[in-house]
Amino acid sequence: MAVAYVAGFLVLSFAVARSSDQPVWLFDKRSPGQFVPALLFRLSFSGAVLWPFGATFFCNAFSADPLSGVLSGYAPDAIGLAFVVAGACFALIGQDYMGNSWRIGTAEDHVGSIVDSGPFAISRNPVFVGQAILFIGLFITKPNLVQAILTGSALCAIVLQVRIEERVLVQALGEPYRAYCRRVARWIGYRSTQSGDL
Repeated sequence: MAVAYVAGFLVLSFAVARSSDQPVWLFDKRSPGQFVPALLFRLSFSGAVLWPFGATFFCNAFSADPLSGVLSGYAPDAIGLAFVVAGACFALIGQDYMGNSWRIGTAEDHVGSIVDSGPFAISRNPVFVGQAILFIGLFITKPNLVQAILTGSALCAIVLQVRIEERVLVQALGEPYRAYCRRVARWIGYRSTQSGDL
């Protein structure tokens, strides 16, 4: 499932890159503040894709893992798999809804228009919410120290990157983005109050 998600992420990103006259990959474009989240994302997703193969080939080396017996059984496996599937789908749907506003990373001179429909009506960051759910599901399904590190790395990257992106979006889009923040929660939920969490 991690491989399928990464493949879908790349396919949608390449499609936007081809149809848009804007760069899609912004982590390396004048964005030194995004070095840490970019590094953590690369670690998390490359690990999520490669770790299962490594664990399969070198399973004896990880038999002493103190987390390996936690959450064992069919119920945690089913719950974890449901989280992985739901998270991957939510993230990909959010990415697809962004259309030509999709960016990987952020830069003030490459900000797309505000998307506030579909999953963006209930979350300002549905792609990140989906990715978080996906990684939590991976840990529930296969609890071990390596997966715990990968999940922690992904969650840290998400929190850091969201805060960076929100600062850039406020600077670039001003009051329309602030109004959107007052309506929709950072992670999930619709607001009826006038208080944002920027």
